[in-house]
Amino acid sequence: MNNHNYTADCLMADLMCTEPESLQIISYFGLPVGVGDKTIEQVCQENEVHTATFLAILNYKIGQSAQPCYSNLSLKTLVNYLQKAHTYFFDFSLPRLRCKLIEAINYSVKTPKIPILIIRFFDEYVQEVSQHMQHENEILFPYVDALVRGIAPDSTIIEQFANRHRAVDDQHIAEKINELKNLIVRYYPDEKSNTLILSVLQDIFLTEQELTTHCNIEDEILLPAIRHVEQRCNCHETTAHETEVAEKEELSDREKEVLVELVNGLSNKEIADKLFISIHTVISHRKNIVNKLNIHSIAGLTIYAVVNHLVELRDFDEIQQN
Repeated sequence: MNNHNYTADCLMADLMCTEPESLQIISYFGLPVGVGDKTIEQVCQENEVHTATFLAILNYKIGQSAQPCYSNLSLKTLVNYLQKAHTYFFDFSLPRLRCKLIEAINYSVKTPKIPILIIRFFDEYVQEVSQHMQHENEILFPYVDALVRGIAPDSTIIEQFANRHRAVDDQHIAEKINELKNLIVRYYPDEKSNTLILSVLQDIFLTEQELTTHCNIEDEILLPAIRHVEQRCNCHETTAHETEVAEKEELSDREKEVLVELVNGLSNKEIADKLFISIHTVISHRKNIVNKLNIHSIAGLTIYAVVNHLVELRDFDEIQQN
């Protein structure tokens, strides 16, 4: 592994020839081989893959795990990558490992129950992984999709997911695969050298490493990127709400005139005559005033008018005296 942080202008061919781990990432992103002398950016752009997101996952996976700039990442591209990884695990990696494990196990040994238990234990492990990833498919990915479309779902969902994600990683999946390895290494009744079972153990180690990296990408890249977008959405939502409230509370000049006359005690007809408008228009303005200010009583409207310097308190006192 090179101590090299790959950038957009690096050649894709150099990456593929130097970093074996990049091949799987390239596969998940649906990028081709036969890239000639094109840069990473050129290959990504030609295949509609977000370059900064590709580089963030690439550099993380090959060990160059400097914190990415989350504002530059594409949540949609991240989720597509993770969904492709799910498909790889369940359509190829885990079924292939199970077939190899069955092929390697010798059922003619003196204690045939052990091989059966190993297969059963492996199936339980796959079930744990399946439940873990199904939860992501049903909870995490739809949440991200809504966020990308500009909808701000309940933000507690992501924190609940993050807590559950760490718990599952630490207490179930990691422990299960360690137990599987220990079961084979300590108790498999191998009466002679078994190259296949050793090869299976190597594959189990690789699968464990791949799943751990997959979970870490979710914890250390996807979840922080989600929180960054959430924060940005919340700021926008707050600003929009403040603007909406300001617009809702702001009275037009004509509405202010009607309000002043209401506070002065004039009837709808008197206001209409004074302002040279119809009674219907006065009633419409009064409804708008009430809706905008959410104030229904004359006393409340009077307080609003005084506080906002539409009438002077002494003027109101004179009216009351008269």
